[in-house]
Amino acid sequence: MQRYEGRVAVITGAGSGIGKATALRLASEGGTVVAVDLDRDAGEAVAKETGGLYIAADVTDEEAVKAAFAEVKEVYGRVDVAFNNAGISPPDDDSILDTGIEAWRKVQEVNLTSVYLCCKYALPYMREQGKGAIVNTASFVATMGAATSQISYTASKGGVLAMSRELGVQFARDGVRVNALSPGPVNTPLLKELFAKDPERAQRRLVHVPFGRFAEPEEIASAVAFLASDDASFITASNFLVDGGISGAYVTPL
Repeated sequence: MQRYEGRVAVITGAGSGIGKATALRLASEGGTVVAVDLDRDAGEAVAKETGGLYIAADVTDEEAVKAAFAEVKEVYGRVDVAFNNAGISPPDDDSILDTGIEAWRKVQEVNLTSVYLCCKYALPYMREQGKGAIVNTASFVATMGAATSQISYTASKGGVLAMSRELGVQFARDGVRVNALSPGPVNTPLLKELFAKDPERAQRRLVHVPFGRFAEPEEIASAVAFLASDDASFITASNFLVDGGISGAYVTPL
């Protein structure tokens, strides 16, 4: 399939994990990929592999985000897809009883404010074209509660979910679709690092997955490739759960 031929996709957090897998997937379907990441080596490697463009930008910096989308417009003349995916889950984000205000604010800035900024500066170009698709990375934790809390991460993803719903309704008649993607636990460097420090917490989470495993980044990338394509032309303001059945499970198989 060449669903993305002639289309330009901007992906934040493109240097690794879900972002990288999605960049490779969209490029394989003919898309031009703009990889946005603070890690220059990783971002440039993805840009080289996809034949696209690398932009170094701090996605919590309004001027940097504005300039990034303006550069995409200047170089390619359009912005068709924005996959706002950059995010963090640091170890000092834990129970609300233990998480300090600085840790809270840092996660909110990276996980939620960055999505606000990327939407804010992608939308005008998409409205001008009369067509566009925005996919914001939320999480299944925006839908479910956990006793193994990462309070700021959970709250930030809830914000992403609510904001995506609002924007999807607001801009539907402009031809712009906005959806939240809610993955379950994914086998990414972020998750590996988090769970390597606490194997007991990892096992407590894994037992709730009906498949008995975490998702692979490529499986989430497949969902993004669908959601941002014309195959999903009547889907907007949705919470697109790709969680391996976690949110539907009461008791999982032995």
